[in-house]
Amino acid sequence: MTRALGAGLRRVVRAADPVSGRLKGTEAQLAGLVERGLAFRHPRAPHGHFLTPAGHRIREGEDDAAGRSGPEPEGGASGSGTSGGGTAGSRASGGVFAARVGGEEEAAEGGAARVREVRSAWQGLLELRRMSHPDGATDRPCGWERGHLVQAAALALEAAGHRPAGADAGDGGYRVRETPQPEAVAVYEAEGEALRACAATLEAAGWQAGEYTEPRTRTRYLLASPRRA
Repeated sequence: MTRALGAGLRRVVRAADPVSGRLKGTEAQLAGLVERGLAFRHPRAPHGHFLTPAGHRIREGEDDAAGRSGPEPEGGASGSGTSGGGTAGSRASGGVFAARVGGEEEAAEGGAARVREVRSAWQGLLELRRMSHPDGATDRPCGWERGHLVQAAALALEAAGHRPAGADAGDGGYRVRETPQPEAVAVYEAEGEALRACAATLEAAGWQAGEYTEPRTRTRYLLASPRRA
């Protein structure tokens, strides 16, 4: 799919909002992305264009490629429309917002700038929920969150003021991790009270969360999944 996109369309995809997937481009470019199943036109005014889950995946692949090979040179083949043959992203490279899942070296870094970034990303996600659900609801996760479970849960926690764990596991803070279950993440916290606070935050953000104990280590954790209704 990426090979079928000209340089112009790839730039439009790469420049999409990392959380909401909102696109900016010419009408021909946006129509070309819709034709390829990488974008959709929202039915309600102002009828913006947004990446589909497939478009988000292409965007992430473009970010990875840019990180390996450097900026795309100007003057490449144009992808203006139908010609030419899916951030809270999980990375911070290239200036893309990264939800802190816990365990990062920079987890202790914060300040007013980080607070603003997190708030903006969370508001963007709520807007994506509003546009994705037929009734405009913002109280339950959307398709993007179901495709990015770890990042979505971490964003909900950080936006509510919870502190992500640093590289030193003994310092406390939350950690969000994948699980073998297809639509569930595990959330760890050093203190039981902090773990229960994480559960309350996720439930308020439209997730289901239950507390469990790992049989071998006796570690308490949350098993959280997006609520469907």
